[in-house]
Amino acid sequence: MNSINPFWQNTETSVAQQYLDALSLIERLHRLLLDVIKDEFERLGVLEIHAVQALRLFNIGENEVTAGELKSREYYQGGNVSYNLKKLVDLGYMHHQRCEMDRRSVRVKLTAKGRDIKDT
Repeated sequence: MNSINPFWQNTETSVAQQYLDALSLIERLHRLLLDVIKDEFERLGVLEIHAVQALRLFNIGENEVTAGELKSREYYQGGNVSYNLKKLVDLGYMHHQRCEMDRRSVRVKLTAKGRDIKDT
């Protein structure tokens, strides 16, 4: 009897191919998560931020972080982090303050408006 094995049980599939398949599934799952967030925010009437920005608010949570920490900890790209943080500050979801020890660094944290979105 011929049975079909899932790709992870196929000994003829190379490890490299299995790795690429897993990456593809993870990327697809991430895109689906962003679609769910987008749909939920549209349902709630929150249209001024997009799903990536909402996810960023959730990831920051109650912490106070720098853009560099977000890049290294959460694997966001540099320009993307800076742009989205500035946008969230301008919209009142985040507060930013220069670090006293390193004036080049800016620390951000959620405002009450940002915490409301995070808790949504």
